[in-house]
Amino acid sequence: MGSIGVLLMVQVIPYLEQELDKRYRLFRVWDYPQKAQLLSEHAASIRAVVGNAGAGADAGLIEALPKLEIVSSFSVGVDKIDLEKCKEKGIRVTNTPDVLTDEVADLAIGLILALLRRICECDRYVRSGKWKQGDYRLTTKVGFCILFFYKDKCYSLNLSW
Repeated sequence: MGSIGVLLMVQVIPYLEQELDKRYRLFRVWDYPQKAQLLSEHAASIRAVVGNAGAGADAGLIEALPKLEIVSSFSVGVDKIDLEKCKEKGIRVTNTPDVLTDEVADLAIGLILALLRRICECDRYVRSGKWKQGDYRLTTKVGFCILFFYKDKCYSLNLSW
């Protein structure tokens, strides 16, 4: 455990917490029923805040941590971080933009296919044993064009099944 204090605003995956705990002095906000108690006892040693899209660092927390140097969000969003206050105080802010962009796009295409080809309905039909009574009705062939924007560029995707 190091001497640099890190305030965890949310629970993180166990591996990450273990690695942080090896290197830093962790303060878990949920271990303190009263946030005021945590701040009065440890504010001077906390130099980093770790949060996510649901919990970050508001102006009050930033003001209460005189040695704060960085606010890190292990999610895309920074909505819960007072960016103006961080800028005013010279505090670095990090997040993980575009980390899931491709995966979300893949899932969207998969969901479109599942909907248009009625994959979930077909699955229920087979699992219920109704296939023994006769074939499932045929689905229709689908063709469409998707327009999407990514990093200020327009892309089109022509799909046909």
